[in-house]
Amino acid sequence: MYESLSAVAGFDTAAIRWDAEAYPERLWAGDPTVWSEDPIPELADRLGWLKLHETMPARVPEMTAIAQSLVDDGVLDVVVCGMGGSSLAPDVFAHVIGSAATYPKVTVLDSTHPAAVETVASAIDIERAAFVVSSKSGTTLETLSFFRYFWERTGGDGSRFIAITDPGTPLAELGAERGFRAVVLAPPDVGGRYSALTPFGLLPVALMGIDPRALLERAAAFASDAAGRPAAEDPAIALGLAWAAHAMNGHDKLTFRTSPGLAAFPAWLEQLVAESLGKDGKGIVPIAGEPPLSTYGYDRIFVDYVLAGEELEELPEDLPVARFELADGLDLAVEMLRAEVATAAAGQVLGVHPFDQPDVERAKQLARRAMSGEGGDDSVAPVPAVGDTFRVRLERFLRDVRPGDYVALQAYLAPDPDIEAAASRIRRIVAERYECATTFGYGPRFLHSTGQLHKGGPNTGVFIQLVDRPSHDVPVPETDYTFGRLIAAQAAGDYAALREVDRRVLRVDVTDGGMEALIEALE
Repeated sequence: MYESLSAVAGFDTAAIRWDAEAYPERLWAGDPTVWSEDPIPELADRLGWLKLHETMPARVPEMTAIAQSLVDDGVLDVVVCGMGGSSLAPDVFAHVIGSAATYPKVTVLDSTHPAAVETVASAIDIERAAFVVSSKSGTTLETLSFFRYFWERTGGDGSRFIAITDPGTPLAELGAERGFRAVVLAPPDVGGRYSALTPFGLLPVALMGIDPRALLERAAAFASDAAGRPAAEDPAIALGLAWAAHAMNGHDKLTFRTSPGLAAFPAWLEQLVAESLGKDGKGIVPIAGEPPLSTYGYDRIFVDYVLAGEELEELPEDLPVARFELADGLDLAVEMLRAEVATAAAGQVLGVHPFDQPDVERAKQLARRAMSGEGGDDSVAPVPAVGDTFRVRLERFLRDVRPGDYVALQAYLAPDPDIEAAASRIRRIVAERYECATTFGYGPRFLHSTGQLHKGGPNTGVFIQLVDRPSHDVPVPETDYTFGRLIAAQAAGDYAALREVDRRVLRVDVTDGGMEALIEALE
């Protein structure tokens, strides 16, 4: 399973050191000194994820009772309003497992584009919908904006709202003040991207009519099987040591591939790896959703996930790969825990703090400046994707792509299958022409995910920011801004944050056929 990945210089040395220091036992026990002998913020108080299979079963009756109350009230749709760690796991569970009969359909909203907000609103029966407002800090701007929008749409009916947040947050207070159906408290010792098996992930699962115990039991069995093994035989730690050893040998593009039924999973993996390991000029670059290529660069390693009964196209070359097979959607709990432990182990080897996100806040600050009008600058105006002038500018920009770089498409656009199909074509052209890896992400979602890697990781990213001019805007109730203004400010803030750390970035306006024009410019 791991032989292909572990055959790399540095793996055996790392495994021997881990065993000599008893790191496997110490990691599973939640010992923060595995990563630092000195007290560090967001370390000792962020290791609760290792024991969720033990601590969360007691919370299951609370969550299933809420789910049953929605069924009893005839709720047909549930919209999870969140960002990053609060939204990605529910989105994976909703796509891979789906809702049981008689239970509501769960949809995740994590785009501030006005068209995205209106698309979700128009797809549900507003009179028979409930809303889960998810934010660990209780202050996430995007999440609270979604809440205000739906609060107005429901006429301020608190019984249709459920909050998931840490104890004592402004969101917890808001839920009490406005009479939410429930305020579900998450364990404060678990960071957002490690929170899939906390109420952030488990409550949406319960609302889908799936017993959260089934996920927790799979995770418990995996943790029990790993207990007491040496590093090279631990099914999660060995994976992380291999990731780190490859990265230190220049193979830092960790490419995730899945069979069709697991297509939503890599977005969750992408956040976990990028936000945990992309900092201090170091990092592992996760590659998710990439179209198949005829050849791959020296900097690649692969992890494949295959759902029982499905197939995944074989790689064209003898490339380093680990393969995991899932019996069903409930095995996501196993692969999530495996990936979390692997990421934490890789962070230790690479010498980075896997539980903080020091470069995420800067983009938020610059977005707030843009919202207030303080950050305006004509020099960052996007270039229309039309004409020979644009073609020449794009060619000059991409001419700087070097071996080991990756090209990232950052789409501050409304999620849409047509956008994703066009992005896939662009990625294939760029990857084959410039012999580099490519990524694609929707903003502002990726600001809470790969955004940390983009600013804090190695300076190997080449960023193409895609923006548009929405044909229709949507006000955010109880505020003085609109969703259109918010997403524009987030794009401008992200651009400014990238330029502050000397990243290569080009802003492109793809309004009115701009994605096709971009493809034509590349061809």
